[in-house]
Amino acid sequence: MTVNQLLSVKGNEVHSIVSTITVYDALKVMGEKNVGAVLVIEDNELKGILSERDYARKIALKDKASKDTLVHEIMERDLVTVLPTDDLDHCMELITTKRVRHLPVLVDNSVAGVISIGDVVKAIIEIQKNTIEYLDSYIHGTKA
Repeated sequence: MTVNQLLSVKGNEVHSIVSTITVYDALKVMGEKNVGAVLVIEDNELKGILSERDYARKIALKDKASKDTLVHEIMERDLVTVLPTDDLDHCMELITTKRVRHLPVLVDNSVAGVISIGDVVKAIIEIQKNTIEYLDSYIHGTKA
C-alpha cells in the first residue's frame, strides 16, 4: 500500500498553524481537532511541526509558560517527509529510525496530507489480516 492509497481512505485534511501564535493557542487547536500535532505552514510553505511531545519536553519539563512562548521557539524544523508514492514499509522505517510520529506528505513542496504512526500501523495490520484470511482460505480450499 502506498501513502496515496492510505490518504484516499483516511483523508487528506491538514491542521495547520502559523509560527507566531503562542504554544497555548496551538495546543487549543490540537485539542479542538483531536490531533497530536499540527503543521506549521506559512505562505503555503511547510516550516515545521509542533507536537504534544514538543510541548511536554520543551515547555512543561522546562517550567516555561505556554502562554508566553511562541510556536517558532519550540517547533521542530528538521522534518521527515514522504511522497504519495512511498510505500508503508518505507514510512514505518522512517518512523522507527527517525523516531517521529507524524509524516507530512509533500507533492511539489506543497502539503498534500499528513499520516501518523497510528495510521500506518492500522493499515499494516489490515493488510496482514487480509493476507492471513486469504492464505487460510487457500489452505482450506474455501477460496472461490
